[in-house]
Amino acid sequence: MSNTSSYIEIKDLVVKYGKVEALHGISLNVKKGEIVTILGANGAGKTTLLASISGLIRPSSGTILFDGQPIQNIDSAEIVKRGIIQSPEGRRVFSTLTVWENLLLGAYTNHDKQKEKDILEWVFTLFPRLKERLKQLAGTLSGGEQQMLAIGRSLMGDPKLLLLDEPSLGLAPLVVRQILAAAKEINERGVTVMLVEQNAVAALKIANRGYVIEVGRIVMDGEAHALMHNPEIQKAYLGG
Repeated sequence: MSNTSSYIEIKDLVVKYGKVEALHGISLNVKKGEIVTILGANGAGKTTLLASISGLIRPSSGTILFDGQPIQNIDSAEIVKRGIIQSPEGRRVFSTLTVWENLLLGAYTNHDKQKEKDILEWVFTLFPRLKERLKQLAGTLSGGEQQMLAIGRSLMGDPKLLLLDEPSLGLAPLVVRQILAAAKEINERGVTVMLVEQNAVAALKIANRGYVIEVGRIVMDGEAHALMHNPEIQKAYLGG
Protein backbone atom coordinates (compact mmCIF):
# COMPACT_ATOMS: atom_id res chain seq x y z
CA MET A 1 0.00 0.00 0.00
CA SER A 2 2.90 2.38 -0.60
CA ASN A 3 3.84 4.77 -3.34
CA THR A 4 7.20 6.20 -4.30
CA SER A 5 7.07 9.63 -2.61
CA SER A 6 8.36 10.08 0.93
CA TYR A 7 5.71 11.15 3.42
CA ILE A 8 8.25 11.75 6.15
CA GLU A 9 11.80 12.48 5.08
CA ILE A 10 14.49 13.06 7.69
CA LYS A 11 17.89 14.37 6.63
CA ASP A 12 21.01 14.60 8.81
CA LEU A 13 19.05 14.98 12.05
CA VAL A 14 21.14 15.93 15.08
CA VAL A 15 19.54 16.15 18.53
CA LYS A 16 21.37 17.19 21.69
CA TYR A 17 20.44 17.14 25.36
CA GLY A 18 22.65 19.94 26.63
CA LYS A 19 26.12 19.04 25.36
CA VAL A 20 25.31 15.36 24.92
CA GLU A 21 24.47 14.40 21.34
CA ALA A 22 21.67 11.81 21.27
CA LEU A 23 21.13 11.52 17.51
CA HIS A 24 24.17 11.82 15.23
CA GLY A 25 22.93 12.89 11.79
CA ILE A 26 20.11 10.41 11.18
CA SER A 27 18.53 10.17 7.72
CA LEU A 28 15.48 8.04 6.91
CA ASN A 29 12.20 8.15 5.02
CA VAL A 30 8.71 6.72 5.29
CA LYS A 31 6.47 6.47 2.25
CA LYS A 32 2.75 7.13 2.39
CA GLY A 33 0.84 3.99 3.36
CA GLU A 34 3.80 2.11 4.86
CA ILE A 35 4.45 0.65 8.27
CA VAL A 36 8.11 1.35 9.03
CA THR A 37 9.59 -0.02 12.23
CA ILE A 38 12.49 1.51 14.14
CA LEU A 39 14.42 -1.17 16.04
CA GLY A 40 17.08 -0.75 18.65
CA ALA A 41 18.04 -1.42 22.26
CA ASN A 42 16.91 0.74 25.14
CA GLY A 43 18.64 4.13 24.99
CA ALA A 44 19.52 3.85 21.29
CA GLY A 45 17.63 7.05 20.43
CA LYS A 46 14.31 5.65 19.15
CA THR A 47 12.06 7.73 21.42
CA THR A 48 14.20 10.84 20.81
CA LEU A 49 13.62 10.36 17.08
CA LEU A 50 9.84 10.21 17.51
CA ALA A 51 9.85 13.18 19.89
CA SER A 52 11.71 15.20 17.24
CA ILE A 53 9.10 14.34 14.61
CA SER A 54 6.20 15.22 16.91
CA GLY A 55 7.78 18.55 17.92
CA LEU A 56 8.42 17.70 21.57
CA ILE A 57 12.18 18.11 21.05
CA ARG A 58 13.77 20.75 18.81
CA PRO A 59 16.65 19.33 16.74
CA SER A 60 20.05 21.06 16.77
CA SER A 61 20.35 20.64 13.00
CA GLY A 62 18.94 18.69 10.08
CA THR A 63 15.52 18.71 8.42
CA ILE A 64 12.23 16.85 8.90
CA LEU A 65 9.89 17.07 5.92
CA PHE A 66 6.26 15.96 6.23
CA ASP A 67 4.41 15.77 2.93
CA GLY A 68 7.15 17.99 1.46
CA GLN A 69 6.93 20.70 4.15
CA PRO A 70 9.66 21.33 6.77
CA ILE A 71 8.33 20.81 10.30
CA GLN A 72 11.48 20.72 12.44
CA ASN A 73 10.89 24.25 13.78
CA ILE A 74 7.13 24.24 14.37
CA ASP A 75 5.51 23.48 17.71
CA SER A 76 3.88 20.20 18.70
CA ALA A 77 0.30 21.54 18.67
CA GLU A 78 0.66 22.60 15.02
CA ILE A 79 2.23 19.24 14.13
CA VAL A 80 -0.81 17.46 15.63
CA LYS A 81 -3.11 19.67 13.52
CA ARG A 82 -1.17 18.63 10.42
CA GLY A 83 -1.95 14.99 11.20
CA ILE A 84 1.11 13.60 13.03
CA ILE A 85 -0.04 12.03 16.29
CA GLN A 86 2.04 10.05 18.78
CA SER A 87 0.92 7.23 21.06
CA PRO A 88 3.60 7.58 23.75
CA GLU A 89 5.78 5.00 25.44
CA GLY A 90 4.34 4.01 28.80
CA ARG A 91 0.78 4.72 27.54
CA ARG A 92 0.30 7.88 29.65
CA VAL A 93 -3.45 7.64 29.92
CA PHE A 94 -5.18 10.11 32.25
CA SER A 95 -5.73 7.68 35.12
CA THR A 96 -8.31 9.75 37.03
CA LEU A 97 -10.50 10.24 33.94
CA THR A 98 -12.81 7.65 32.42
CA VAL A 99 -12.11 5.77 29.20
CA TRP A 100 -14.71 7.98 27.50
CA GLU A 101 -13.08 11.19 28.76
CA ASN A 102 -9.64 10.01 27.60
CA LEU A 103 -11.00 9.32 24.12
CA LEU A 104 -12.69 12.73 23.93
CA LEU A 105 -9.40 14.43 24.85
CA GLY A 106 -7.82 12.79 21.83
CA ALA A 107 -10.42 14.42 19.59
CA TYR A 108 -9.74 18.01 20.69
CA THR A 109 -8.37 19.03 17.25
CA ASN A 110 -11.21 17.30 15.41
CA HIS A 111 -14.08 19.79 14.95
CA ASP A 112 -16.14 17.56 12.68
CA LYS A 113 -18.66 15.87 15.01
CA GLN A 114 -19.75 13.29 12.44
CA LYS A 115 -16.14 12.32 11.77
CA GLU A 116 -15.52 12.10 15.54
CA LYS A 117 -18.50 9.74 15.86
CA ASP A 118 -17.28 7.61 12.93
CA ILE A 119 -13.76 7.35 14.37
CA LEU A 120 -15.17 6.43 17.79
CA GLU A 121 -17.12 3.55 16.22
CA TRP A 122 -13.96 2.44 14.44
CA VAL A 123 -11.99 2.52 17.71
CA PHE A 124 -14.70 0.33 19.32
CA THR A 125 -14.44 -2.09 16.38
CA LEU A 126 -10.66 -2.29 16.83
CA PHE A 127 -10.85 -2.51 20.62
CA PRO A 128 -14.28 -3.79 21.78
CA ARG A 129 -12.94 -3.88 25.35
CA LEU A 130 -12.91 -0.07 25.43
CA LYS A 131 -16.64 0.08 24.69
CA GLU A 132 -17.26 -2.31 27.59
CA ARG A 133 -15.13 -0.15 29.92
CA LEU A 134 -16.36 3.26 28.76
CA LYS A 135 -17.30 4.60 32.21
CA GLN A 136 -14.37 2.99 34.01
CA LEU A 137 -11.45 5.09 35.28
CA ALA A 138 -8.45 4.61 32.98
CA GLY A 139 -6.16 3.97 35.96
CA THR A 140 -8.13 0.82 36.85
CA LEU A 141 -7.61 -0.79 33.42
CA SER A 142 -5.10 -3.57 32.80
CA GLY A 143 -1.84 -2.71 31.00
CA GLY A 144 -3.17 -4.09 27.73
CA GLU A 145 -6.42 -2.14 28.04
CA GLN A 146 -4.47 1.04 28.79
CA GLN A 147 -2.41 0.48 25.64
CA MET A 148 -5.61 0.03 23.63
CA LEU A 149 -6.88 3.28 25.14
CA ALA A 150 -3.66 5.14 24.33
CA ILE A 151 -3.87 4.05 20.69
CA GLY A 152 -7.62 4.73 20.55
CA ARG A 153 -7.06 8.23 21.96
CA SER A 154 -4.43 8.86 19.24
CA LEU A 155 -6.85 7.73 16.53
CA MET A 156 -9.51 10.18 17.75
CA GLY A 157 -7.31 12.99 16.39
CA ASP A 158 -7.66 11.48 12.89
CA PRO A 159 -3.92 10.96 12.22
CA LYS A 160 -2.36 10.81 8.79
CA LEU A 161 0.88 9.55 10.39
CA LEU A 162 0.69 7.57 13.63
CA LEU A 163 3.83 7.32 15.77
CA LEU A 164 3.60 4.22 17.97
CA ASP A 165 6.24 4.21 20.71
CA GLU A 166 6.86 0.76 22.25
CA PRO A 167 3.21 -0.41 22.17
CA SER A 168 4.12 -3.95 23.29
CA LEU A 169 6.17 -2.90 26.33
CA GLY A 170 5.35 -4.97 29.42
CA LEU A 171 2.42 -6.79 27.84
CA ALA A 172 1.66 -10.51 27.64
CA PRO A 173 2.33 -12.19 24.26
CA LEU A 174 -1.39 -12.63 23.48
CA VAL A 175 -2.07 -8.92 24.09
CA VAL A 176 1.00 -7.97 22.02
CA ARG A 177 -0.47 -9.90 19.09
CA GLN A 178 -3.81 -8.07 19.50
CA ILE A 179 -2.13 -4.64 19.67
CA LEU A 180 0.07 -5.23 16.62
CA ALA A 181 -2.82 -6.75 14.65
CA ALA A 182 -4.69 -3.50 15.41
CA ALA A 183 -1.69 -1.48 14.15
CA LYS A 184 -1.83 -3.44 10.88
CA GLU A 185 -5.57 -2.79 10.60
CA ILE A 186 -5.05 0.94 11.28
CA ASN A 187 -2.49 1.00 8.46
CA GLU A 188 -4.86 -0.83 6.10
CA ARG A 189 -7.42 1.89 6.82
CA GLY A 190 -4.99 4.39 5.26
CA VAL A 191 -2.89 5.62 8.19
CA THR A 192 0.90 5.61 7.70
CA VAL A 193 2.62 4.13 10.77
CA MET A 194 6.05 4.55 12.34
CA LEU A 195 6.48 1.82 14.91
CA VAL A 196 9.22 1.97 17.53
CA GLU A 197 9.66 -1.50 19.04
CA GLN A 198 12.10 -3.59 21.04
CA ASN A 199 10.09 -6.69 20.09
CA ALA A 200 11.79 -7.05 16.70
CA VAL A 201 10.05 -10.28 15.64
CA ALA A 202 6.55 -8.90 16.21
CA ALA A 203 7.38 -5.55 14.59
CA LEU A 204 9.02 -6.99 11.46
CA LYS A 205 6.06 -9.33 10.90
CA ILE A 206 3.73 -6.38 10.26
CA ALA A 207 6.17 -3.80 8.83
CA ASN A 208 7.08 -3.05 5.21
CA ARG A 209 10.58 -1.82 6.07
CA GLY A 210 12.77 -1.26 9.09
CA TYR A 211 15.68 0.79 10.39
CA VAL A 212 18.05 -0.29 13.16
CA ILE A 213 19.39 2.42 15.49
CA GLU A 214 22.43 1.90 17.68
CA VAL A 215 23.68 4.71 19.93
CA GLY A 216 22.01 7.47 17.91
CA ARG A 217 23.03 6.20 14.48
CA ILE A 218 21.24 4.12 11.86
CA VAL A 219 23.39 1.06 11.32
CA MET A 220 21.11 -0.95 9.05
CA ASP A 221 17.90 -0.65 7.04
CA GLY A 222 15.95 -2.68 4.55
CA GLU A 223 12.78 -4.56 3.72
CA ALA A 224 11.23 -6.15 6.81
CA HIS A 225 11.50 -9.66 5.37
CA ALA A 226 15.21 -9.22 4.62
CA LEU A 227 15.92 -7.79 8.09
CA MET A 228 14.10 -10.70 9.72
CA HIS A 229 16.46 -13.12 7.97
CA ASN A 230 19.63 -11.07 8.42
CA PRO A 231 22.11 -13.01 10.63
CA GLU A 232 23.25 -9.84 12.47
CA ILE A 233 19.67 -8.88 13.29
CA GLN A 234 18.88 -12.44 14.36
CA LYS A 235 21.85 -12.48 16.69
CA ALA A 236 21.22 -9.04 18.21
CA TYR A 237 17.43 -8.91 18.37
CA LEU A 238 15.82 -12.24 17.53
CA GLY A 239 17.71 -14.51 19.88
CA GLY A 240 19.29 -16.35 16.95
